[in-house]
Amino acid sequence: MIAEITHRGRHFKVDLSRPLDLSLPLREGEQGARAWYVGPVRMEPVRMGEKVFAVKEGAPVNFRDLAFNPHGHGTHTESVGHITPEVHPVGDMLKRYFFTAQLVSVRPETRRAPDQLEDRVITLEQLRGLVNERPPEALVIRTLPNDQEADRHQWSGTNPCYLQSTACAWLRSIGVKHLLLDLPSVDREEDGGVLAAHHAFWDYPASIDLERTITELIHVPSAIADGDYLLELQLPHLINDAAPSRPVLYALLP
Repeated sequence: MIAEITHRGRHFKVDLSRPLDLSLPLREGEQGARAWYVGPVRMEPVRMGEKVFAVKEGAPVNFRDLAFNPHGHGTHTESVGHITPEVHPVGDMLKRYFFTAQLVSVRPETRRAPDQLEDRVITLEQLRGLVNERPPEALVIRTLPNDQEADRHQWSGTNPCYLQSTACAWLRSIGVKHLLLDLPSVDREEDGGVLAAHHAFWDYPASIDLERTITELIHVPSAIADGDYLLELQLPHLINDAAPSRPVLYALLP
């Protein structure tokens, strides 16, 4: 299915029949990807007295309760409500769901932090050298080397790579509205609660930005080349600061 799109005076053709899924599965049990020391996702059949709502237990349907944390389990999209006293829900924030996007691959720089941990950092200089002269609405960052076991990665306590706050401030300044990356956070795992990169991208507390989102814990398969795409950002109508999401890329046709 070929679609034609016009955005800011530019015309694109995309094949909507060939989606490139960037999401990690929300999987029950110990093997699913996790961060922030959360326990595993739980999916349990509803129990009413002795009746168990599972087909294998004789019920006519499977009827299960789910327990998960949007920030700690799998791919998720968050709003500025992640760092504000009032929870601005991401689920009713977007007015449209398709955006021009650029995928870039970055090998983070290694730096020694004050606590003597070896940090891996994506810097302003690196992104300046990669982002198009005409910036996209959405920037998708794949860190190198690419994680081949992203769907089961246990991130807690591993001091993952993060972005410089100056890099996030610059992305905001050039008009990037949606930032997507294959890490559990744009910020350092242990930073004393500063969350400098989050604050810089949303310009908080100077403003309450209800247009920009951050999507974390994506996975970009190695077969997907860097370049320009159309992004579809799918998420449920969940009234919370973050929601599980399914970002999908579509290649632009010549």
